[in-house]
Amino acid sequence: MLSADRRNVSSILAAVLVLWFLLVLAGGYAGAFESGPTRPPLAILLAFVLPPLIFAAAYRTWRSFRGFVLAIDLRLLTAVQSWRVIGVMFLAFYAYGLLPGLFAWPAGVGDFAVGLAAPFVLLAMLRQRPTWRRQVAWLNIAGLVDFVGAIGTGALSSNSAIGIVADSAARVSMGSLTLSLIPTFAVPLWTIFHIVSLLQLARMAGTVSTREAALAAR
Repeated sequence: MLSADRRNVSSILAAVLVLWFLLVLAGGYAGAFESGPTRPPLAILLAFVLPPLIFAAAYRTWRSFRGFVLAIDLRLLTAVQSWRVIGVMFLAFYAYGLLPGLFAWPAGVGDFAVGLAAPFVLLAMLRQRPTWRRQVAWLNIAGLVDFVGAIGTGALSSNSAIGIVADSAARVSMGSLTLSLIPTFAVPLWTIFHIVSLLQLARMAGTVSTREAALAAR
C-alpha cells in the first residue's frame, strides 16, 4: 500500500502530466511552436528546458516529491527507454525528404540505439550482473547526449533564424502537430526519466560507500 504522502504526490504528478500534455497540445494546435525563418525557435527551446528545471527545483525543495522520485522502480525507468526505438521514424521521414539528414541521422540512429540497448540493460539488472549499475549509467548518459545532439542539429537545420545549415527544400516542421509533441513533451519527459535514473544510481553509490566505510571502521 502507498503511504498518504506518496498517494498525494502521485495524484499531483498525474494532474501535472495531463495539464502539461494538454498545454503543449494546444500550443501545437495554435502554432505557438512555429518559429518561421526570421525568429529563433524560443518556444520549443523553453518547452524543452523548463520541465527538467521545474523537476530539479521540486526535487531540491519538496521532500515528499524527492522521496517519491527515489522510490520509482529503476527497472521500470530502464524498460521505458526501449520506447526510444520509435526514433527510427526520423530516418523514414528523411527517406521521403521530409527531414534534413543533419537532424534525422543522429536523432534517428541515437534513439534507436538507446531503445535497442534498453532491454539488454534491463536483463543485466534482473540477473544482477556485477556491471549492471554501470550499464544503466551509460544507457542514461547516452540517452541524454542523444537528446542534446538532436536538439542542436534540429535547431541548426531548422527553418528559423538560427538554421544556419538549413536548405531551401520543403520540410516538415518539428513545430507543427503532431511532431511538436516530441520536443515539447516526449523529449523533456524522457530527459527527466534519465535524470531520475542517474539520481537513483548516485544514491545507491552513496549508500554502498557509507556501508563500506562503516565496515572498515569496525
